Order: sequence, then structure tokens, then C-alpha cells
Amino acid sequence: MALQISATNPEHPALLLALPWDTPLAEWPEKYLVPLPRGISRHVVRYAQAGDEVIAVKELAERPALREYGLLRDLDRLGIPAVDPLAVVTGRTDRSGAPLEPVLVTRHLRGSLPYRSMFETTMRPATMHRLMDALAVLLVRLHLAGFAWGDCSLSNTLFRRDAGAYAAYLVDAETGDLHPRLSTGQREYDLELARVNISGELLDLEASGALHPSVDPVEFGHEICTRYGGLWQELTRTSVYPAGKSHYMERRIRRLNDLGFDVAEMQIEHSAQGDTVTFVPKVVDAGHHQRQLLRLTGLDAEENQARRLLNDLESWMVTQDDHAPGDPLAARPEVLAHRWVRDVFRPTVRAVPPELRGTMDPAEIYHELLEHRWYLSEHAQHDIGLDTAVADYIRNVLPRARATLEPTGPE
Repeated sequence: MALQISATNPEHPALLLALPWDTPLAEWPEKYLVPLPRGISRHVVRYAQAGDEVIAVKELAERPALREYGLLRDLDRLGIPAVDPLAVVTGRTDRSGAPLEPVLVTRHLRGSLPYRSMFETTMRPATMHRLMDALAVLLVRLHLAGFAWGDCSLSNTLFRRDAGAYAAYLVDAETGDLHPRLSTGQREYDLELARVNISGELLDLEASGALHPSVDPVEFGHEICTRYGGLWQELTRTSVYPAGKSHYMERRIRRLNDLGFDVAEMQIEHSAQGDTVTFVPKVVDAGHHQRQLLRLTGLDAEENQARRLLNDLESWMVTQDDHAPGDPLAARPEVLAHRWVRDVFRPTVRAVPPELRGTMDPAEIYHELLEHRWYLSEHAQHDIGLDTAVADYIRNVLPRARATLEPTGPE
């Protein structure tokens, strides 16, 4: 059987052909590989350079490779945070003609870390709580989309910095199934697997001495259930309000938006007596602030980053009321947002030397600068201004943090 590369982009096969597909993945020469940290996997996984792309290559049987490739494409279509599928390579043989396992190829998720790499230095419990929050949000988003993961765990998740918190991405979809809607039993089964897997992974870290002494692995396993349950209840519960109190519904929608979720439609029923209104929001994919920022500015950021940037944009807009008073178009939000990107965001980010940025993307850099400005302003008891904050951040913060900002990679 001839070598076959099934890819999402017609440019990818040409890039992938240069790789040594006639060699077992575990034996690939170093010149093809990229030294990025890997998590635990039941399969052989390597990171390689393909043109300008850094890719993850995973060996597995043809049927599960094609199935996972299809599921990852489905998740991408649904806007779920997951690794980006690039190709499946089948028909591999070694130089003697013996068959080799097919591979699934995904794009390296820049700036992400497998959880074991995050525990190379003892992680504080507060940071672990943020990881549980990120994983709970990911699991809720999957379940709202009808995806039963089948193996939710820290090992099958990547984490990226997101404005002081973390964003979680699905890595391994091999055990997953996509349905029009999940039953309560399917969700609870996924959640129970998550609890058991997370407790086991943390017990393993505890045995290796990599876990903070105050962390109880079993309690943290239960925490994913608690955080998931609270978020799911907020997103799906039915609310009953007094008739005429429409602002209660608006408040509920705003609370859902603050969690990062959009409301696609609403089911509203009046009681027979006309004194109450039953309100059921239909919550769709998370990313409310991401989409709003992208629509206004063209900037693509994580959800928490987008929320922070939108807050800064709105604060800046307030100071621009007197700009071009005779031109009503100048006050339109999209026009002001374009000016903010051009005059504030880009110059601020570019002031940070590229060699000091590490894996931080522009949105994360800008968030860090806003945080530093707030810290210095609190200390000085007055607003010190963004330019002063940038100069102090470059001089006093980045040199100390540079070691933690070196390029790292996913599982």
C-alpha cells in the first residue's frame, strides 16, 4: 500500500513528505525533532518541524487514527478548545517493506504545557484551583456541545496562560463520542472518570514528591465535580421571575456573559395567572468576550484576556468623547476600537523586546502590563500611566521572569 496523507489543508502534504515516514516514530533522528516537554501517553508521541509548523505526531492504529482525526475536526467546527488536526498518514512501511503504524498529526499548541511540566516545581494550591476551574469549563463546553469525552484527565489536557488564569484544551479525543445531546447519565459517567483520573494523577505526583504537602489528591479529585456542578447549574437552570421584572432576565444573561458564554435564544413562558415568568436561556459555546473583541478589533485572544482587553478598551473610549466632535462616525465603537489597537495596544506590546517575551502572545503581554500598571499605581497612590509601567516591567520584571518564559510545548 502506498503512503497516503489525508490533510485538512492542501499545503500540508508537501510539508509532511519531507519527514522520515519509513522509520518507526520512536527512532526518528534528532534533526527532525523539536525538544518540547511531553505528557504521559499510551502511544508514541514526538514533536517535529514541518516547514514553519511545529507538529505533534502520534502513532496509533489506522481506525482510531482516522476516528480521532474526524472527532478533532468536529470539535474545531464547534469551536471547542482542542488541538488542531492537520493530517493522518497511512500506508507506512519501513525500508524492508514491513508495515508501520499510521500516525495522527496535530498542530503544536504554542505556549501550552502538559500538567506534569507544570509540576516540575511545586505548584501552589491556588494555582491548582485555577487548573480545576479551567478543566471544569472545558468539560462543560464539551458536554453542552454533545461530546462525551470518555477519558477526561489532566494527562489528556493542555493548559495555556489566560490573563492570570488558565485555558484548558483537549488533547486526546480517541475515546470520545459526539451526540446531538448528552443524557444526565453520560455526563455523570464522564465526571466520575474525571474524578478518579485526577485523583490518581495527583497521587502519582505525591509519590514522586512533586505535590504541595497541603494538597489532598482525593479532595482535588472531588473538586472537579463541585466546580463542574456549579457551572452547569448556572448555565442550564430554569429561572422563575415576577412578571414585569424583565431586568432580572437581563441580569441573568449578563451573569452568563461574565462566565464567557453566549445566549443564543430564550424560552419564556408566562404562568396561567400571569404573575410569573419562567425563563430558560439556551446557552451556546463559550467565548462571548473573545467574539466581541475579535469583532471590534480583529484581535484573537483567550476568553479572560479578551475580557481584560475589552475593559481597557472601554475605559480608553470614555476619554475620547471630544475626538472629532463634528464627525459622528469617529465616535462609533468599531472606529474607536481600531484607533485603540493602532495607538495604544500595538505600540505598547512592541515596546517589549521580542527576546524577553518568551511564549507570551501579545494579548497576554498586554494583560501583564495592565496588571503591573495597577500594582505600581496602588503603591504610588496615583495612576502612573502605561508608559511608566512598561518601562518598569521591562527593567525590573521580565529579566527575573525570563527563565519561566522559555518556549514549552504540549503533550
